[in-house]
Amino acid sequence: KEHSAPKGHLAIQQYLRTLDASPGVYRMLDEKGAVLYVGKARNLKARVSSYARPTGHTPRIARMVRDTASMMFLTTRTEVEALLLEQNLIKQLKPRYNVLARDDKSFPNILVSKEHAFPQIKKHRGAKKEKGDYYGPFASAGAVNRTLNQLQKVFLLRNCSDATFESRTRPCLLYQIKRCSAPCVGYVSEDDYARLVKDAERFLQGRTTKVQARLAEEMQVASEALEFERAAALRDRLKALTYVQGAQAVNPAGVTEADVIALHMEGGQACVQVFFIRANQNWGNRDYYPRTGSGAEAAEVMQAFVAQFYDQKDPPRLVLLSDEIEDADLLSEALRDKAGRKVEIAVPHRGEKKDLIAGALRNARESLARKMSETATQAKLLSGLAEALDLDGPPERIEVYDNSHIQGAHAVGAMIVAGSEGFNKSQYRKFNIKGEELTPGDDFGMMKEVLTRRFKRLLKEDPDRRSDAWPDLLLIDGGQGQVSAVHEILAELGVEDVPMVGVAKGIDRDLGKEEFHRFKERPFALRRGDPVLYFIQRLRDEAHRFAIGAHRQKRSK
Repeated sequence: KEHSAPKGHLAIQQYLRTLDASPGVYRMLDEKGAVLYVGKARNLKARVSSYARPTGHTPRIARMVRDTASMMFLTTRTEVEALLLEQNLIKQLKPRYNVLARDDKSFPNILVSKEHAFPQIKKHRGAKKEKGDYYGPFASAGAVNRTLNQLQKVFLLRNCSDATFESRTRPCLLYQIKRCSAPCVGYVSEDDYARLVKDAERFLQGRTTKVQARLAEEMQVASEALEFERAAALRDRLKALTYVQGAQAVNPAGVTEADVIALHMEGGQACVQVFFIRANQNWGNRDYYPRTGSGAEAAEVMQAFVAQFYDQKDPPRLVLLSDEIEDADLLSEALRDKAGRKVEIAVPHRGEKKDLIAGALRNARESLARKMSETATQAKLLSGLAEALDLDGPPERIEVYDNSHIQGAHAVGAMIVAGSEGFNKSQYRKFNIKGEELTPGDDFGMMKEVLTRRFKRLLKEDPDRRSDAWPDLLLIDGGQGQVSAVHEILAELGVEDVPMVGVAKGIDRDLGKEEFHRFKERPFALRRGDPVLYFIQRLRDEAHRFAIGAHRQKRSK
C-alpha cells in the first residue's frame, strides 16, 4: 500500500534540518502547489519550528498549517531585504492567508512648472520628470482640483499649456473672471508674476500668515489711494485664501508633515483610512479595504498595509498609526532607506496627534459600515441572480461583454467585471478589434475575436483555474443567435462549463422587458420591478458605457 505524503505540521517538520538561523522569506504551499502564505523571518529555523508544533496555534494559523503540503525558502542578507521581498511576493502571488492592500493607484500632486519664464501651476500624476516644484501627495483628483481652483483665485497663476500661452493675442476667459493675471499678453511683469509664484509656493509650504499679512497690507494701501477696484480684487483674494484653509477641515498646528493611518475591523472585514497632512494642512483622505487574509489580527493587517502602501509611494517624515505593529523598527528602517532620510512611525496616545487618529478612526468606522451594507445588498442580488439564471451558486466574478463601432469603423470590444463588491474597475479590459477580414458591423465576428483573445490568454496564464480571474458567469449583449455563436467559440477552446446568458431587448426593444437566452433553452423574462432585473440592466449599461468610452477614445485619437 502506498503511503501518501505527509501534510500539515508533519510536512513542515521535514524542512527543519535543512534550515539555519538566517533571515529570509518562506512560502507555504498546498497539495496542488498553490501558495497559501508568504512570510518573512529574522530566523528562518525558529519561525518554521513554531509551525511544526501540532498544537498551540490560533484558528487561522491552524487552518493554514493543516493545508500545507510543502514549503519554499529564500534566504536574504538582512531582515529589511526579507521584508521587501515578502511584500513583493504577496503582491505578485496574492496568497489566501496573507493580508493584501488591494488598491494601488498613484496620488496626484500640484506642480509649479519651472521650464518657462512665467511658471504654470497644474495637476500632475506619475513620474516626476518635468522640471519644477512638486507639492503633494493629495488624496484624490478632487482634493487637487479644489486647491488649484482656490490657488488660481488667490495667486492668479496661469494653468494653460506653453503652446496656448505663446499663441494668445488677447486674454482668455480666466483673466475676465479674475482667475489669471494674463502674463500671456503682458498684463503682468515677470518680476510681479515671480512674486505671485513665490506666494503660492509659500502657501503650499504652509507659510500662509505671511501671505495673508501682505495681501491685507496691499489692500489697505490701495484703499487709502482710492484704488477701490484693486482693493476689492485683493479683498476677494484674501477671502479665497481664508476659504481654502476653512475647507480643509483639519489644519493641525503642531503636525507639519504626516500620514495618519487608522484601521477599523468588524465582521472579518477591515477599512483603513489615510489622511495626508502636508504643510500643516489636510490634503485629503482616502479609504482602503485590505483583504484580511482569512482573519488576521489588527497588528498584522496594519503592518502589511503600511509596508505595501509605501512600496510605490514616498513616505513622509512621520507616519501616525492607530494600532501597534509587529516590526515597527524594521519597517521604519525600510522606509528610511527608501526616502533617504529619517521616517518615524508612532502610535500617539495624547494631544493633537491622538485627535488626528481619532478623526481618521471615526471615518474608517463609518466607511466600513457603509461598505458592509452595500456588500450585504450586493450579496442578496448575486443570490437572486444565481436563482433567476439557475446557476450553481452566487457568482464571484461576472464578465459582461459589449462592442462599439460606427458602421464598423474604430471597432472596440469591451469587458467589464462585477462581483461581491460591485464593479471591479481595475479588471475592465478593452480590445481593439484587429480582424482584417471582418465585414463592417459584423457583431458576431467582433464577439468571436474578443472572446477568443480573452479565453486563450486565460488558458495560457491559468490553465488549472487556480486564480480568481476565471469568470463564474458571462453576460453578452444579444439573443439566441449571439448565444449560439458564443457557445461555439467557447466549445472550440474547450471552455464549455462557464455559464453564459444573452441579454436581448424585449418586445419593441422596450426597456424593462429584457429577454434572457441560454444555449438550447427557451428564452425567459423576469417580472418588471424585480431587483435582479435592475441589477442585470445596470451591468449591461455599464458595459455599454465603457465600450462607448473606449470607442470615442480610439476615434478621437
